[in-house]
Amino acid sequence: MLENVTLKKRLSRQEYKRILPGLQARLFELEEACWTNGVPTILVFEGWDAAGKGSTIAALTQRLDPRGFRMFPITAPRTYEHQRPWLWRFWLKTPGRGEMAIFDHSWYRRVLDDRVERAVSKQAVKEALHDIVEFERMLAEDGTLILKFFLHISKKEQKQRFAALAADPLEAWRVTAEDWERHRQYGKYRRAAEEMLEFTNSGYAPWTIADATSKWYPRKLVFDTVIAAMEARLGPKAPPKTPAPAADSKDAELRQAMESMEGGL
Repeated sequence: MLENVTLKKRLSRQEYKRILPGLQARLFELEEACWTNGVPTILVFEGWDAAGKGSTIAALTQRLDPRGFRMFPITAPRTYEHQRPWLWRFWLKTPGRGEMAIFDHSWYRRVLDDRVERAVSKQAVKEALHDIVEFERMLAEDGTLILKFFLHISKKEQKQRFAALAADPLEAWRVTAEDWERHRQYGKYRRAAEEMLEFTNSGYAPWTIADATSKWYPRKLVFDTVIAAMEARLGPKAPPKTPAPAADSKDAELRQAMESMEGGL
């Protein structure tokens, strides 16, 4: 799947800033509608280090009602979590009716990081892939909308981003020795990601592979994908779209404020 991504798609910063307030406003309307109608949503973000997962999630959630979503940054399981079935800690984080759960990394850690680092056996990886499919199937059959995003950049682009961060005294802390080691093993991670994407892609929990070479393009793609999926799930219960002129007027002050911000978006 990754070999079919051209890594050449672009969106200008000016165009992104122009359309962002409207996308955020529409997502807010749909968040409210899903809450009212009891539609739970899971958004999964995977991808390469420095591909922009955090900044994409920040843009996505900036105008959402914080009472309606929860954000889960996933790291390695703790000691006591090893004493439970491996999906236990994720079951605890599944959203209630009408809620949204956003995962920065997820249960896919077991078939990516743990696999490449040989923290689990080949048999455990094989079993985990089947566990994931069933986990997502059960959630989907219970009414959960599941959308998964893989932010993709080349090894060369990742190296350039790491180097830029390392050269900035205020950002250097973000690049660790572990990050560089994963970069050196880019090929192994790519092969693991290819198998993961192919095995776990489904109609009820689809993967969207986002070309993240451009800073702005993947954010728009994520917004468009989430909005379209929520509208489709809500059907006639989806709120009507605000006419473009009215939306532009409503978001004029927000757009002006966002344009004055640097770094975050």
